[in-house]
Amino acid sequence: MDRRTFLSNTVAAAGGALLARRGDGLSLIADQPAAPGSVSKAAIEGARFPEGFLWGTATAAFQVEGAWQEDGKGESIWDRFTHTPGRVKGGTTADVACDQYHLYAQDMALAKRLNQKSYRFSISWPRIQPSGTGAPNMKGIDHYSRFVDTMLDNGLRPFCTMYHWDLPQGLEDRGGWPNRDLAGYYADYAGILAKHLGDRITIWAPFNMPWSVAYMGYGVGALAPGRASFNDFLKAAHTMALAQAQALRSLKAASSKATVGSAYGMCPAYPKTDTEEDRAAAARYHAMNNVFFLEAAMKGRYPKALVGEPPYQLMGFKAGDEKLMHAPLDWVGFHYYTRRFVSDSSHAQASSGGGFSGTEIEVDPATGRDPYTRFRAEMPSEGPLTESGLEIWPRGIYDLVMQISREYDHPPIEITESGCGYLDAPYEKENGRVPDTRRIEWFRQELAELARAIADGAKVRSFHAWSLIDNFEWANGHTERYGLIYVDYRDQKRTIKDSGLWYGKVAASNRLI
Repeated sequence: MDRRTFLSNTVAAAGGALLARRGDGLSLIADQPAAPGSVSKAAIEGARFPEGFLWGTATAAFQVEGAWQEDGKGESIWDRFTHTPGRVKGGTTADVACDQYHLYAQDMALAKRLNQKSYRFSISWPRIQPSGTGAPNMKGIDHYSRFVDTMLDNGLRPFCTMYHWDLPQGLEDRGGWPNRDLAGYYADYAGILAKHLGDRITIWAPFNMPWSVAYMGYGVGALAPGRASFNDFLKAAHTMALAQAQALRSLKAASSKATVGSAYGMCPAYPKTDTEEDRAAAARYHAMNNVFFLEAAMKGRYPKALVGEPPYQLMGFKAGDEKLMHAPLDWVGFHYYTRRFVSDSSHAQASSGGGFSGTEIEVDPATGRDPYTRFRAEMPSEGPLTESGLEIWPRGIYDLVMQISREYDHPPIEITESGCGYLDAPYEKENGRVPDTRRIEWFRQELAELARAIADGAKVRSFHAWSLIDNFEWANGHTERYGLIYVDYRDQKRTIKDSGLWYGKVAASNRLI
């Protein structure tokens, strides 16, 4: 998903192990200097993945489906957002996107051709309940039932993200995620999905990147629905923590096969300096951006993400909520794209909140992000950058996987998203190939670090590349391409990129070639 616009994320009880800055590595090409943070050729050649490791890809309904008004689907907040002038680069919409609503059989056959075993997709809530409540739209249910059957026919494990940002506009009109009532509505939606699809789907993630939904959508207004109130962010975050737990219970009540985990966005947080203050700030970042919702589910409490006591009243916290939001997950899933340097701003003059720079970085130089977390986060540029503007730092996935493993007693881990944005296109002089060698190198290095984490004891069982196909990248529209398969949006022609062919060989051999 659009990593340039969405990334970051939180630390468990602040005492969790902090990460040290490190940039070791050797050049992959002997006669060139090593890029900072790069991985040695020997490490790549020696990387192995266990038998049964699940290689997969990920997409999101809004980004690929199109058919935005078809078969009874209701309006979502992202439909409203993209139809508002000035919200999306280039003024494009996802009304058609990749037309996967009609072309899903072709896409699943392509996934099978690439030796994939898992497909992480999302279900559009307004396709199931057009206004967000009430009886299900059976045309929507029937579509996803056929889609799941097609995945299974192609040897793919259906991995369902129940909410990937497209809230029914009718629920936004009732107050959106800051409205506590949405936790109950969401539990009803979860029950509908489990009732109709739970016989075939066994792995569910209630939310994709809930921190980004709450902060980027309600705190700073960079994403749909475009509201900018830190108090609304606090309320939305608490409602989503309650909804996460209630959805888990609803899923398991309706389907004995259901296992429930997460699809959190995470960035490893490194203190900018070795001072006690910056180390504490990095711990607050990890708590707020990475594990805020994970800690709520696993332990029925929020981690120490704030300076001072949490503003429970502003959050809408009620007596007994700690029990309601406690719903231990069966496995832990998270994304990785890049890292953050974090510094303390607790002694600066407080403000009403920092700005938005386009990479989920807080840019108020005087006060940091907000008056509660009091840190400044920045994306380093020590390593090279992708075309989407994100620093390439393969070591980050190792550090993040090992940190979550330590803090949560070595849970089963699913890497739910990871990828890089490059604009390589079909090259006529090479018979229409897409020679995206930079993407191959990006995955080689990161996957070598993931293999190292597995060798060091992390229980990682899957990796989902973002993305199977190029798609609509949220507020960046069609200006970025993350897919292993190129999509020509003029005629929806799919062309497997060189990176897709390479990834298919990796999936077949469990080693990096």
